[in-house]
Amino acid sequence: MKKLIFLFFLAAISAKAQQVQNFSLLNANDGSTVELNQYTSSSAIVVVFTSNECPYDNYYKDRLKKLIDQYKGKVQFLLINSNVDPQESAEKMAIHYTDLGVPYLSDKDQKAMENFGARKSPEVFLISPQLNVVYSGAIDDNPQVATDTKQNYLKDAIDKFLAGQKIEVANNRVLGCTIKRK
Repeated sequence: MKKLIFLFFLAAISAKAQQVQNFSLLNANDGSTVELNQYTSSSAIVVVFTSNECPYDNYYKDRLKKLIDQYKGKVQFLLINSNVDPQESAEKMAIHYTDLGVPYLSDKDQKAMENFGARKSPEVFLISPQLNVVYSGAIDDNPQVATDTKQNYLKDAIDKFLAGQKIEVANNRVLGCTIKRK
């Protein structure tokens, strides 16, 4: 009976959508200030916590580019770097992800990281226009070998969300580098 009550409690907690707060961050690509609220007219927003140095982020760069291109005009992608190491400075960020064509935001005070509860890099959050997290976790099931991917968690979540369908798995374990806290 205790197990049943615990499982019910756990299901009730996980069913409640996490809402994130607006933020204002520096776009390292062009020096502008970006707010999350400015993208609420998009069908969805994908926030990717990433870094310049984590090997996992580099494994995913081409896959992210394909997703960004595929959903252009429907889904806004934002990259956020919350790492505080010198090689993760805004100046170094400005030369790392410029080819993806999306804002690369500097979160050195780690407020956005705390807002989302991000812990790893790359960790993704699919957000509704009402700023509710509808999926969080890994991009897919194989960080190192794109051709061996069997489950594309983020793509599947985006497709289901855009189609108005229930996202079956709303959270997946992230493999990547830990974002060091200040």
